[in-house]
Amino acid sequence: MKVQEIFELAIKMGRAADFRAEQEIDSFLARKKKRYEKLDEKAKSDFDQEELTNPYLDSRILHVADDREIKKVLVGIDIETAEILLAKELGGIDLIIAHHPRGKGLAALHEVMSLQCDILNKYGVPINIAEGLMKERISEVARGINASNHDRAVDTARLLGFNFMCLHTPCDNLAANFLRPVIEDKTIETVGDLVEKLKEVPEYKQAQKIGAGPKIFAGGLENRVGRIALTEITGGTEGSPKLYEKMAQAGIGTVIGMHQSEEHRKEAEAANINVVIAGHISSDSLGVNQFLDALEKRGAEIIPCSGLIRVSRA
Repeated sequence: MKVQEIFELAIKMGRAADFRAEQEIDSFLARKKKRYEKLDEKAKSDFDQEELTNPYLDSRILHVADDREIKKVLVGIDIETAEILLAKELGGIDLIIAHHPRGKGLAALHEVMSLQCDILNKYGVPINIAEGLMKERISEVARGINASNHDRAVDTARLLGFNFMCLHTPCDNLAANFLRPVIEDKTIETVGDLVEKLKEVPEYKQAQKIGAGPKIFAGGLENRVGRIALTEITGGTEGSPKLYEKMAQAGIGTVIGMHQSEEHRKEAEAANINVVIAGHISSDSLGVNQFLDALEKRGAEIIPCSGLIRVSRA
């Protein structure tokens, strides 16, 4: 497989694991195309054409140095200059894949956050409320990443001649989709039961050994879970803290997330919603691993780095 084929595979797998149906994703892209067609010629010339075909703009091909067959891939949760220098030291690396966005992917992180609105809606939060509360948070995230040194790692890959891409939301979709049947286990009655069930997942079991396993952020071991929601596994980054009250009103009893700020935790607690943080890097690894298994089946050799807990299910 070549770089473009690997990227297209990631997008295809991300779409298949998306909480939205294929038709909903197509409608999302169609709305973007409709807005694009209304732009004047100058605005069209500045428009990022990938917005019309890629529903996950935080995932990009960042640099193609050599469009060759990809045999050995260095994959990490965070790829910065150090990891790219590591690739040079190891030798024989055909492609570097970062999970967390870099370059244009990082600049567009806020663009994928509307996915959270659709997920919340599927759990019973009215779409107008989800979109209204997320609008402010999306704007906040856009301003927050504006000052980032977006192309730092991309420049290093370019100078050292490496193919480089980042795959964020497609892999997070894969993680969320993997967890769906896990949380539907009928033996889960309490928050403590949920934590123990998550610890059976190999990535979380490994993270537990280094003190980064699943933890209760809000609620207690004996609290009954009620309806469990995967509203904070995919969709860019944390949504609006104001949403917890609306989630409680929609009948959600427990939320599973990757990470959570103190402000978000306090709002969840005030709304009497239990919060179980499965783990950030371990959850990222869970999603990335689903994709890497597909690459291995196609003959690629995977070199994990930068916190990636590699578990092969191929």
